Amino acid sequence: MKLNTLLGGALTLAMATVGGMAAAEYPEKPVSFVVPWPPGDLEDVLTRMIAEDFQNEYGVSAAVVNKPGGGGGPFPGAIEVANAPADGYTVGSFVIGVPVVGHQIGIDDLTPEKFDPLGIFLTYPFVIATSADAPYSTMDELAAYAKENDVALGHFGDPLTPTQVTKALAVNKGFEWGSDAAFDALDCNTLASGDADVINTTLQLILPCLDDVKVLVSITDERISLVPDAPTAGEVDPSLDIALWNGLFVHKDTPQDVRDKIIAVAEKTVMSDRAQAVAKETGALVYWQNAEDSAARIARDIDTVARIQGLLE
Repeated sequence: MKLNTLLGGALTLAMATVGGMAAAEYPEKPVSFVVPWPPGDLEDVLTRMIAEDFQNEYGVSAAVVNKPGGGGGPFPGAIEVANAPADGYTVGSFVIGVPVVGHQIGIDDLTPEKFDPLGIFLTYPFVIATSADAPYSTMDELAAYAKENDVALGHFGDPLTPTQVTKALAVNKGFEWGSDAAFDALDCNTLASGDADVINTTLQLILPCLDDVKVLVSITDERISLVPDAPTAGEVDPSLDIALWNGLFVHKDTPQDVRDKIIAVAEKTVMSDRAQAVAKETGALVYWQNAEDSAARIARDIDTVARIQGLLE
């Protein structure tokens, strides 16, 4: 009896020890960070920094896997993360559209919600800009001018959050765009050529001609340091306080200890000098918003998107 008790105790201790070792082993194989866009943009650059630091920290291979969606949007990459085991070896680096509307538009693999945020780390420096000689310098002045004149808007596509905000601003300011069109590129040449009177673009694309343009509004969480006089959309209209952001996401069933290891590296990376240098060079906002605050932000954004869609119907 005593021997059985001793053996049982030893077995229990051994199992607990092995269990602890197994939990501590993550990561023990390559980790993929899925970016649902082609290489080269801000989310890709910063996620690659996170993957590199993850590899250095834990001694396993970690790499970005680009899964652009083409005409289907960013969701193919998200579907891969949703269908992967919930073990932290497949991490999504997603823009706002995936967690905010991905489960609401009839995609079975994403319905109901499949992801939890680890943290949001990037706000793209989207702005509403016009030529320096335009007869308006604020959204109110633009609204007054557009009520008497046709103003052509250039953007990157209707589904994008910044485009939706730009159009909703017009509705709330009581004017209509004379015309609007999607462009592959929206830069200094777009305004100089007269292809559009106002453009909804990223600040980095107009930095070369910043002295020749006026930024009316930034569609960001806070003012952009490179154009500090331009108010945010939320300052102009609090009901439209939303931005195009990117964050890290995992499947909802991913263990917390695994999440914590990814978060520890990601937070350190985005606050590093090299990541903050990207912010200074491009006007992007690079930061770390924790999981709880990110989840609350997503809930607010879902409400804001619904409000915008109601305005634009």
